[in-house]
Amino acid sequence: MIPLEYRHVTKSQRRGRPPQSERALTGAERQARYRQRQANSRPVPSRQLRPTRALNRVRRWRTAVAELVALQAEYAAWLDALPETLREGATGETLQAVVDLDLDEICAIEPPRGFGRD
Repeated sequence: MIPLEYRHVTKSQRRGRPPQSERALTGAERQARYRQRQANSRPVPSRQLRPTRALNRVRRWRTAVAELVALQAEYAAWLDALPETLREGATGETLQAVVDLDLDEICAIEPPRGFGRD
């Protein structure tokens, strides 16, 4: 028979890692260590990112018109997929109004470039 090891059951075992010094850290010291760990663990960006250039007005106009044409095509597909019973409701009428818009005039407009570059 193996003798059992005597252990005092009223002593609590500490959880976590053992203290690094003889006294406990203050809240400010713990916070300073935490901030130092966070600063050391942040990745350093490899290069500086240049700010994106804003599109000029002509490009913005063309992008907006292209988006309108694409949306009109999506609404036309939605209207085609809509059951016949729902075409006479509010949704069907609104989709039909969007599909009936003539965007050819808007597509034909070429905005001025400005500052004498017309």
